[in-house]
Amino acid sequence: MSAGRRDWSAAEREYLLAFADDEHLMGQQHTEWIGTAPFLEEDLAFASIAQDELGHAAALYELLGDADDLAFRRDADGYRSCALVELPCPDWAEALARHWLYDLAERHRWQSLGAGIDDRLDGVVARARREEEYHRLHAAALIGRLYGQGGDAHERLDAAVRSLLPVADALWEPVAGEQEAHRAGLATVTSAQLRARWRPEVEAVVGPVPWDELANLGQDARRQRTEHFASLFDR
Repeated sequence: MSAGRRDWSAAEREYLLAFADDEHLMGQQHTEWIGTAPFLEEDLAFASIAQDELGHAAALYELLGDADDLAFRRDADGYRSCALVELPCPDWAEALARHWLYDLAERHRWQSLGAGIDDRLDGVVARARREEEYHRLHAAALIGRLYGQGGDAHERLDAAVRSLLPVADALWEPVAGEQEAHRAGLATVTSAQLRARWRPEVEAVVGPVPWDELANLGQDARRQRTEHFASLFDR
């Protein structure tokens, strides 16, 4: 039986906006490496991944209204992006570390969106899951290779990953509207449950992490922007 087109509640809109804004800004951040990545293969890969992320953002925005208005014509305090996607990563090791941490998380986020409550969302999710699996495999292959090399490459990447862990872990702080989205079946699991799945995957590569000692960024359910947002907003 077809689910049809859902009339999203205010809370459900907030929940989807947070995901769309993350995809939008992550895609925008990846475009910074077009023409500047250290290898041609990575230049092309980041360009392709950026295009996919921006496409996912546009598709989610279109579920909620005019995609251009939502992407470009809101006030800054109307965005719900996480700190990880707002953070500048001018160093290649940092950019790769963020790519890996974010795409590990994305796999779980896309899998957690409920099926059968909106036909359009089902289509967006099916497409995104296919594309995101390639993103995850790309990041995992690079991370695994560099971690396995030892020496300077390992040390630089490990330092980048560990410097980003507090920001990446904060991605799992509950977003506005999450409880209602969960009750309505839009979110099939909570952010806390997703975090519990993501953390062991990180540790399987980098080793033990003192999660309880990481700084709390306090983004107030994504309602607060970081100091880095303005430069992204003005581009």
